Amino acid sequence: MLGTDFTTQGGVASVVKVYREAGLFARYPSVYLATHRDGGALRKLAAMLGAMARFGWLLLQQRVGLVHIHVASRASFWRKMAFVALARLFRVPYIMHLHGAEFAIFYEKESGARRKALIRRVFNSSAAVVVLSSAWRDWMTGIGIEVPVHAIHNPVVLPPASAWGNRQSGDVLFLGRLGQRKGSFDLVEAAARPAAARARLLLGGDGDVAGVRQRAAALGVADRVEMLGWVGAERRAALLQQAWIYCLPSYNEGLPMSLLEAMAAGLPVITSPVGGIPDAVTDGVEGFLVAPGDVDGIAARLVQMIADPDLARRMGSAARHKVERTFSSAVILPRLETLYRQLGMQPA
Repeated sequence: MLGTDFTTQGGVASVVKVYREAGLFARYPSVYLATHRDGGALRKLAAMLGAMARFGWLLLQQRVGLVHIHVASRASFWRKMAFVALARLFRVPYIMHLHGAEFAIFYEKESGARRKALIRRVFNSSAAVVVLSSAWRDWMTGIGIEVPVHAIHNPVVLPPASAWGNRQSGDVLFLGRLGQRKGSFDLVEAAARPAAARARLLLGGDGDVAGVRQRAAALGVADRVEMLGWVGAERRAALLQQAWIYCLPSYNEGLPMSLLEAMAAGLPVITSPVGGIPDAVTDGVEGFLVAPGDVDGIAARLVQMIADPDLARRMGSAARHKVERTFSSAVILPRLETLYRQLGMQPA
């Protein structure tokens, strides 16, 4: 399996850590090669070259029966090209597992005809493609991907249920890379609306931290916006038990792990109907769907959820049940393992 380092910040690392925790690597003896990690250019290059050297050695020893490649857009895609070439050279089947929230932009707007043809060839030479939602499956087939495309959601480990009475009314949690794509500025502007004066934002993540802080100061809500930085697993779990609402008003997404983790923790959500999110959230059931950029809509839903504790509690309960039925590792991992078996792999 090829992907980012376990310590890297982001959704792919979260997904593969769930695979490991749920026992996938033990049931299907796997070598995980980190082709990317956080840090400077030399650190990233060293990770890629080290992974490539080990991958080539395993292929030469004929120890590889299947390659599972986690890929996103831009540099992630081009970085994986070398590994794809080696797999094809040794005639080892590979799975392309697409995570990139902006892959459609990368393909449609940033790639010319030759690059588009190359991208399609990489996917069509694979044994199978995995995407995160039915919407992404439809998009892939729409651009001419002819191999089987499987919509397999990201899995989450269901945490112990928590009592609603321990949550802090008005605490709105956001976890992710702060910036325009995730709707961070829209969330701050929504909290600045007079009607949303009871909302207190807890913003965890890296990215444009300075820009978000400046926007909060300019809008006069700096005292209600707490910048948490990137939070580790224990701190994240505590925040998910503390918050009243989880808000992720993104413009583009695959299927965000942070959203699924919030729902698993019993949080009602305010988010956008983009990418695979509509597979997870039905408007008015597990939370509310608001169009990207609709600041007034975000503010109105914040006010509604803060003012109506029973509504927030019911939606949070529905969110947890949705994850338990549809996105828990106990549900998702067997689907991936079925694909492995279809491609000739057997459990240990």
